[in-house]
Amino acid sequence: MKIKKNDQVLIIAGKDKGKKGKVLEVLASAQKVVVENINMAKKHRRPRKQNEKGQIVQVPRPLHVSDVKLICPKCGEASRTGYKLTEAEKFRICKKCGQEI
Repeated sequence: MKIKKNDQVLIIAGKDKGKKGKVLEVLASAQKVVVENINMAKKHRRPRKQNEKGQIVQVPRPLHVSDVKLICPKCGEASRTGYKLTEAEKFRICKKCGQEI
């Protein structure tokens, strides 16, 4: 998967289309990512202690990785991502500006 934790991404599909956010978690086996303040859902939470009230909290839900696009930190635009191999390492590159991400 080409998207990693703490990457800035642009949402390209769904109810939050056009919004930007930071990746909080990557679920590689399910091909999904959790993005900060995107795809929020309400969850009913039971009281944990005595004399505490139950709450309705909002939590971010996972999005499919095909619904997000990586924002290049160098050029600042959402672009596709490629890989470049050297003898020592493998790193991601921006397809628009060609810089290492």
